[in-house]
Amino acid sequence: MDLLEYQVKEWFGEIGIPVLPSQRIYHPTDLKRLKIKYPIVLKSQVHAGDRAKAGGVRIVETTIDAVAAAQNIFNLPIWGELPEVVLAESKYVASQEFYLAVVLDTAICRPILLGCQEPDVDWELAGEKMQYVVVEQEFSPFYARRLALKMGLQGALMQSVSGVLEKLYQLFLQKDLDLVEINPLAINHAGEVMALNGKVRVNQRAIGRHPEIAAMAAKMVGHHGKNQINTRLGDWDSLAMQGKIGILGNGTGSMMATCDLVSSAGGKPGMCLNLRHASVIETAPTTFCDRLIKGLNILAADKSIQVILINLLGSIPEPEAAAAAIVEFISHHQNEQTSSNLRTNGNKREFNSPYVVIRLAGSELNAAKNVLAPLETDAHRLIIVENLDEAVATAVNLVKPPAYQKVS
Repeated sequence: MDLLEYQVKEWFGEIGIPVLPSQRIYHPTDLKRLKIKYPIVLKSQVHAGDRAKAGGVRIVETTIDAVAAAQNIFNLPIWGELPEVVLAESKYVASQEFYLAVVLDTAICRPILLGCQEPDVDWELAGEKMQYVVVEQEFSPFYARRLALKMGLQGALMQSVSGVLEKLYQLFLQKDLDLVEINPLAINHAGEVMALNGKVRVNQRAIGRHPEIAAMAAKMVGHHGKNQINTRLGDWDSLAMQGKIGILGNGTGSMMATCDLVSSAGGKPGMCLNLRHASVIETAPTTFCDRLIKGLNILAADKSIQVILINLLGSIPEPEAAAAAIVEFISHHQNEQTSSNLRTNGNKREFNSPYVVIRLAGSELNAAKNVLAPLETDAHRLIIVENLDEAVATAVNLVKPPAYQKVS
């Protein structure tokens, strides 16, 4: 279970991690009674990442601008989720920004401290830039200082950052977390540290041991439904929703854009997966094809998914191999359906496997198109397009209406 930013910062403040003055906004008119000084930053409180790219983060300097910006944010779906709360926060001028986290490595059953001097590091290159320290025994400040030194920090800055790391680890233990991160931890010209954004993932099996977390979980389920709580599946950050169009993308931006376009076109997104990034702490390396195959199987296993919409933009590693994996996936499900029909004495049953709509954009993906083109028939339930709007419209039109709905 992932918390919203304002909930995370409440925990940060309680444990002594510096956070900015802020105020929760439940309606744009609440900004007329704002208790913090302008300029401020308005942030959509949704579980999706990259809110700024989606338009969910706005800097404003007057009440009039703030009210107008808040109205836009409240009506802006990000990954199909509308915010119920907007966080108004003081603007902070940073001279440096870092990434810090404590995460549970389930492979070795030990916590790991993570740190990077780039807050928005590309996870494809994370192995080159991300520093880590495995907490092998009982935690001590030594582990935090060791990570700060590996990050190249010295003097007062090393002490400040390692102090924040110690508090992060304390919170990690107190709340039974799978992940707690600050992204970014900002440093101003005076050398003061400030957690500008945070993320917390609570261990699902530990919720019952924390009544306050159980109450938060019950509220989240009540508002959004069980499957709309942000989760992590395998190697990816993902968003689970109750729609009928599963989405696979080769980047956070493409996945978010696809999800929002599906919602705007009147469709209902289901599970959305980012195929680009593997976990920074994965002990066994995964390829793009590995993640593609796993993603297809996850979506196919969800019986509510009627269409799998794949948005591949620019370039992907080994495009022919990725296309071959899609061909194998489609052929496997077609063979399963044929066998099922034979077992029912030849009485043809409704085809239960999902349609696959693939948006391929970029000359580097021509090799993938050549592999997929022979299967582009209704019998194989495969459709290839280059334009994203067309792909979204196709996917939305392929979704079958409910059985009770009359279709003219």
